[in-house]
Amino acid sequence: MENYGYTKTENAQNQQNSIPYRSEKKIPAALLGILVGWLALNKFYLGYTKEGIIQVALNIFTLGAASIIPFIEGILYLFMSDKQFDDTYVYGKKGWL
Repeated sequence: MENYGYTKTENAQNQQNSIPYRSEKKIPAALLGILVGWLALNKFYLGYTKEGIIQVALNIFTLGAASIIPFIEGILYLFMSDKQFDDTYVYGKKGWL
């Protein structure tokens, strides 16, 4: 029986490439930034301890006015593609906007 140019390895590669890329940290980081950004939990969740401490200090000194920064970051996270989010914040380690 002929396979007409179709092999099992080609099919396996095509199936792996058709799976959409999903970020595990994007949605939780975005929700933490939007809902409890004044605690800088989105920074701590992504592993940015120094930036998290700075964010908490800014919120204390500005009486909460600096909490707009993590709110905006959370919205930006939601509108990024999963791949772009991981490349920028998980692998690229970009701490701020």
